[in-house]
Parts: sequence; C-alpha cells; structure tokens
Amino acid sequence: MSRCTWIQATFCKRECVRFLPASRDHHRCYPVCQVCQSLVRCCCGRLIAEHVGPYSGLLGHDSGSGSAEEEEWSVLQHTSLSPTDAFGSLDFQGSSKRACRAKYVRLSCDSPPELLVQLMLREWHMEMPKLVITVHGGTDNFPLSPRVCQAFSTGLVTAAESTGAWILTDGINTGVSKYVGDAVKLYGSHDHRKRNVVGITPWGIIENNSDLIGRDGLRHYQALGNPLSKRASLNGMHSHFLLVDDGTMGKSGCQIDLRKKLERHIHYQKIHPRLPQHVPLVCVVVEGGPAVLSVVLEYVCRTSPVPVLVFEGTGKAADMLALIHKQTAVDRKLDSDIKEDVLLRIQETFGVERSESSELLDILLECMEHRELISIFDSESEDLQEADVAILSTSLRGTRASPEEQLSLTLAWDRADIAKDYILVYGQQWQVGSLEQIMLDALIMDRVSFVKLLIENGMTMSHFLTISRLEQLYNIQTGSSHHFLRHVIADAKQTRLPAVYRISLIDIGMVIEYLIGGAYRSTYTRKRFRTMYSRLHNPAKETSNPFSKARKVAPAPEATPPRSHFRRTAQPYRHQCSSIGKRWPCSCGSTESRLWPGQLWLANFTARWQWKPRRAIWETAWLRS
Repeated sequence: MSRCTWIQATFCKRECVRFLPASRDHHRCYPVCQVCQSLVRCCCGRLIAEHVGPYSGLLGHDSGSGSAEEEEWSVLQHTSLSPTDAFGSLDFQGSSKRACRAKYVRLSCDSPPELLVQLMLREWHMEMPKLVITVHGGTDNFPLSPRVCQAFSTGLVTAAESTGAWILTDGINTGVSKYVGDAVKLYGSHDHRKRNVVGITPWGIIENNSDLIGRDGLRHYQALGNPLSKRASLNGMHSHFLLVDDGTMGKSGCQIDLRKKLERHIHYQKIHPRLPQHVPLVCVVVEGGPAVLSVVLEYVCRTSPVPVLVFEGTGKAADMLALIHKQTAVDRKLDSDIKEDVLLRIQETFGVERSESSELLDILLECMEHRELISIFDSESEDLQEADVAILSTSLRGTRASPEEQLSLTLAWDRADIAKDYILVYGQQWQVGSLEQIMLDALIMDRVSFVKLLIENGMTMSHFLTISRLEQLYNIQTGSSHHFLRHVIADAKQTRLPAVYRISLIDIGMVIEYLIGGAYRSTYTRKRFRTMYSRLHNPAKETSNPFSKARKVAPAPEATPPRSHFRRTAQPYRHQCSSIGKRWPCSCGSTESRLWPGQLWLANFTARWQWKPRRAIWETAWLRS
C-alpha cells in the first residue's frame, strides 16, 4: 500500500451535515431569503450557503422549530467522517531567507494516537524522540524582554537538538508558537532532520485553509495572514503539522484532547531499544491566560506526573505561578495577610471579576500542592544556569527515577554535563557493579564523553572488560563494521560462517594474524590462552578429567602444527625482551614485555584499518587502565 493510499485509508476529515442555527431568534422571512443565507450561521460556524448538509428546520415559523431550538450541536451527532483530502507538503511563501517546508495532514479530532505515531515515524521518517517538550502559553501576541527571549530561544533549541527531542506547540503564527518559530529560525540547525517542531492546530481556525486541500502534493502557503481576520496563519518554521478537524470553523479547543493523548502515548514508548526507560515529557510555560493554569494543574496531577518549567518574567500566568511558588515555599500555604493582594493582582492580570479570581487562586494553590514538580526559571537571577540545563534537569526531576535510571536517560540524551552536575555528584551511593551496564551501553552507543566520565568516577576497565564481555561487544550487531568483521573472519578461516555464528577471541586473534600477513602471532591463538579459554568455557570437563593435574605437572610436547594457510612473506616476528610492563612467557622460553592482549591487537588493528570510534573507545580505555 502506497503512502498516499495508507493516509487516505487511515485518517478522516469531519464535516457538519445538519444545519442547526446558532441564533435562537425566529426570523419573519422564509429560509430562501438572501439576507438569511448571508447572515445566519450554523452552530459549526458555517453560513447557510457554505453548509454541506440539509437544513434541520425552517428558520421562520414552523412546527418543528421548537424541537430545533432545544437540540444541541455535537461533533458525533452532527458531523460525518470521510477520507481526508488535505495532506502532503507545505512550501511557505514569505520574507524568510530560509526555505522551509513542512509535512501536514488533516485528521479527525478522535484519531488514535498510535496511528499518529506510526504516521510520523514510518511515513514522515521522524526519529523516535528521546524527550518531548510541550510548550504552552499565550495565543495572542505579547512582548518579551530581550534577555528573557534570548534565554528561552537558546535554551529551547539547544535542549531539543542536543537530545533529539520533539517540540509540540499550537503551530500558529502568533503568541508563544511564533516565539518558538523565531527561536528555530535564529538558533536552530539547518539540518531538517534535527528540526522536529510539531504544530497541533485546529483546522477551522487556519487562514486560507482551502489552499491546503490536496492529496500528497506540494502546496504553496502564504504565512502572512490578514490583520483584520479572526483566523490565524501557520508558522513557517514548524516542520510538521497535525491539523485537527472536528467539523467546526473559527473555533479552537478541539486539539487539546488529541494533544494530551499523543503526549501520553509517546511517554509510554521506550527512549532507546537498549534502555528500559520511557520517553520523558516536560511542559514549558511562557506567559498564558487563565486556561494555562488549568493545563499546569492537569499535568502535575496525572498518574504519571509531568514536570513544569515556568519562565518568570514573561507575564500573566507564568508570573502568577512564579509568585505563588515563592510565597508558599515555607509550608505550602499562602499567608492570609497577602492573600487579598494576590486576589487583586489576579484581577488586574487577567481582567476578571472577584469570583473568578478566587477560583483561579484555588487552582494556583492546588498546583502548589505538587510544587516539587514545578521549577521557576528566572533570567534575572545572579546564579543563572543555562535554560537548556534547566529544561533537562526539570525533566529528570519529574521522572522520580533512581540515579541509575536517570543516568540512563542522560546517556540516551548524550549529555554528560547533566550527568556530571546532577547525578554523579559527591555523596551519591552506588552499588558494586551498578555502573557496568551503563559503561556497556555507552560503548555500544558510541558515547565517548560518558566513557571518560565513568572512568573518572572510578570505573576500572581492567575489571570491566572480561573475556565474556569482550566477546559480547564483538558480537553486537552494529551495522557495516560488524558485517566487515564477519567477512574478514570468513576469509581468515577459509570457510563460510553460519548466520548464528558467535565470534570468539580466538577468531579475533586469527584475524590479526591474517591482516598482518604472518609477521605476528597473536596471544589469542597461543596454546596458553587457548587452554585458559577452554577452561573458562568448559569448567566441568576440566575438573572431571583425572589426568588434568598430571598434565599440568608434565605437559606433553607440542605436536607439529598443521600447515598454515597463510602465505609468509617474511621471517616470523620475534618479540624483544624488556623489563617494562607485564611479563608473559615468550616462545623462546624467556619472559617478555607484553601489553595485555586486548591492548596489542587493538593498537595494531586500529592503526592499520582505521577502526570505527567504538574500537577507539576500547583502546583508550585499555591504555588508561
């Protein structure tokens, strides 16, 4: 099934099919009157002439008008589903110097979130996020001071691009969504694969949404809207748009439930195939009206609570949250002597009456019952930390995970600075061997900074890299390097390896000798190492043999080795005896200075074949140990 066919078969649009007049006043004219056709709207927001469904009753005096007045419009009863007719790519036309294109799709407000994730991962080829940053705030244009704006912009983009996060907004070209777009424009990467800014926008409020109708094509869209229009334009710096349709026009709010379901579904996905942790979610609040306070309360009261970072100094809801957070720092209760001043400030800030301000204060105080999940970022503070660090540390605090799990999260983000400052701190107790799995994951995931950080914090590589763990590293499917190693082993052994063949260190020794051309004999192929290797893998056989002790006392002379299939082009290499380093038995009967076998073959193999960064990590770790 092609992508176009799959999207049409999976996602639907909604259209109102029953005209229910929004005005309950009786008209003295007939429904065919041109004035009524121009002025009367359905509850879905469309005019009579724009409506696709039949009338639900006469607009004048009729027997059924009473029942029509009592009927309430609903999405399920008055709209019908049909295959979506708007999806593809958007080419934003405007004054921006950066060429921006975005994927978009029009879909129903009750679309399953698992299908949305499948659309974004398989059809739009987005990568599974390691963090979700959902930004809430004002929808109208509001001013920000230059310092706060720069802190928000740099912090948001740095946190998202360094961790591979998704940013979720309303997607419109006003309010906080516009500030997010400006941040991506000024500080974001030019690599479109790193720009994962998803706008979840109501279809009915989009300016010129008829220009988006088309199936799997490139549509040109003008981002500059009409200043006299009540509708909003899409922001041109977003990379993907989910246009939520509930059958209404000019009304917002249908995207809220779908956005919550999508965030919750992504939160339960694994952050990485090797790690058991789920994708963390963090809410960022910038300005906002009274509705933002309810959003914050809903986040912190969830079964899996979502941490909230509030940017103080942006105005309205953000500043009120910061004020109450500071005033309730002692015992989580607001002093009675300042309660009246807070109520007056809420009235002035939101322009509401006394009764509504009391309700908003109750919401604020209820949010403070979970104040450990709410962090305040003050850009004017002297001990100011970077905004990206504040976002990531807030998301860590909200996970309520153990130090090992938090360290795994920072490993997935590749943010060793967060792990160093907030997790691997003085006084933190670690169980014996608890960091070994983190080190193994860091080696496999090519996290060089984490390998260095773990070594600095006491990880001993000589104890970590055992024979079994070395073989585990060699047998991990790592793409082209693993296939290349299997091909070299097959050439060295002059046989075809089965698909389930497990690489051993003896095979690695044969590869070293094969690549060097017979000028060096690896320790992995010597009799002493083979005996130790066999004893390690077959301990029962060694202990049950009654002649094993006699063999250790008087070893039999070594039989003549079979003819090697290597073509020797020079005299065999003889090791020079030295008094530096560890001493291993030499073939001539003396002791010689030898690096540990892993050090020696890694040094030669990496220098000759320019092995990948993972091999360089092992080499550096061995040389340090």
